[in-house]
Amino acid sequence: MSNIFCSSIGKKLIMSLSGLFLVVFLLLHVSVNLTALFSRGAYEAACHFMDTNILIQVMVPVLALGFAVHILFSVIITVNNRKARPVKYSVSNKTEASSWASKNMFVLGVIVLGFLGLHLSHFWAKMQLQHFIGNHGENPYDLLVTLFNQWYYCILYIAWIVALYFHISHGFWSAFQSLGVNNSKWIPRFQLIAKIYAIIVALAFISIPVYFFLGLHQ
Repeated sequence: MSNIFCSSIGKKLIMSLSGLFLVVFLLLHVSVNLTALFSRGAYEAACHFMDTNILIQVMVPVLALGFAVHILFSVIITVNNRKARPVKYSVSNKTEASSWASKNMFVLGVIVLGFLGLHLSHFWAKMQLQHFIGNHGENPYDLLVTLFNQWYYCILYIAWIVALYFHISHGFWSAFQSLGVNNSKWIPRFQLIAKIYAIIVALAFISIPVYFFLGLHQ
């Protein structure tokens, strides 16, 4: 079993499964964030639930592990691929192989990871982490208002989501290919699903800074 996961196929399998796990998390995360567009009370209630629910608290380290595993194996696979050949991701058709996203998955991942650190320092470190160490923490709604009233943070946030869109639009369907779904019937379907999912999630995330920057919450 250990030999399987040490092999090239095993590494791709682990990266694919961890990636799909993070895809599910993104959908849940943006669903919670969208409550801020309805009212202050709705968003504060959602954040309170996330901070106090025992299942969510258990999932936090699992989520962190998922990110760590996905990043670690993406680095390993990228390094190994570059040593073996210039092609970063194996795909079943030349059109997808020539797409910009497929050629820049690692770079897109680095961009996503870089801003994720900044994002966590502004939100997680000032809310969930403070509650964990026994402090009160900042009000989540006021924090949204403060950060998304700054034009440069909104631009950085939107650029981050655009990079995430490209990363997901290719990574989502290619994960299924790595899991063995590589026939001509299902790959186009998963490509379409990936595109639709990435568009919905990206637009949902982007709507939040736009909403607050334009002052629609007032």
